[in-house]
Amino acid sequence: MDYERYTARKLSIGLFLFLLTVLVSLYSLSHGSYELTPREVLEALLGGGSGGAGLVVWKVRLPRIAAGLLVGATLAVAGAVMQGFLRNPLATPFTMGVSHGAMFGASLAILLGAGYAESSGRISLDNPYVVVLFAFMGAISATAVILLLAKLKGLSPEAIILAGVAMGSLFVALTTLAQYFADELQLAAMVYWSFGDLGRATWREDAIMAATFIPVLGYFIVKRWDLNAAVMGDEVAKSVGVDVERVRLVSTFLAALITAVSVAFVGVIGFVGLIAPHAVRLVAGGDYRFLIPLSALAGALLLVTADTIARLILSPMILPVGIVTSFLGAPAFIYLLVRMEGRR
Repeated sequence: MDYERYTARKLSIGLFLFLLTVLVSLYSLSHGSYELTPREVLEALLGGGSGGAGLVVWKVRLPRIAAGLLVGATLAVAGAVMQGFLRNPLATPFTMGVSHGAMFGASLAILLGAGYAESSGRISLDNPYVVVLFAFMGAISATAVILLLAKLKGLSPEAIILAGVAMGSLFVALTTLAQYFADELQLAAMVYWSFGDLGRATWREDAIMAATFIPVLGYFIVKRWDLNAAVMGDEVAKSVGVDVERVRLVSTFLAALITAVSVAFVGVIGFVGLIAPHAVRLVAGGDYRFLIPLSALAGALLLVTADTIARLILSPMILPVGIVTSFLGAPAFIYLLVRMEGRR
């Protein structure tokens, strides 16, 4: 009976997050510089993209919302998994150097000649997929170096975190070096790319992100019991038959992989992987059977809400969503640091 109530509470939280995400998404569909009534949104959805409202919904807002849902879920799940296997509440793809590696890769591509142009005061990339490829390689290389060290030297979870911080600092230095040698337009293009912007994603990018995220999410759900055991410590996990080192390395790589794909397409968006899992832990506990899917919902809700705020707060000007998430994430980061110190 107690277990049924326990499960029902988690399911009700999931249902609440799902319904709230749907409501925020519908609100985001109808509001912006081009206002739409609920009836126009419904007609546009049923009409398949014909007419002015249909073009706005299907070509602009729906791909953006889909990207927000996918990227938010990706970053939140990656953060939850890293925090579990590395046993550190501050472990996220952002603090592990993945985002910094992507930023260096994109900056290097622009410095080496990836096309860019200035139009109406805005910088745009003529060949964005070259930048995306370099950004992905930079992001995944950060994790590859850390995991290689962990495999060869048997690094502890704490040492893996410190290695991630070191790699992040290295990539920040390399990005600064690339910016130093860039001309004005190249520098502007680098800064433009670094802003997290869901508006860059089209249906093609959304499909690639979904094709990467869904299988990895399935893997993490299958490994949910291993995560619960790993949180208790390596000795406990090994005593129940979990190959901790192997599962930790594979899961950290997969978390970095889905993050690298997302960051490569939409730029750097920080703190989602920190805020969403911890918010879920506060209301639903740390059981990874529920934490992983609930974190995905919470991350999707958080990023779509942040992007809606970014689009509307200074409309018709659109702020980069990374600015909004950073404003939310910095206080959360400080709170977790203070809380960790208070437990010592």
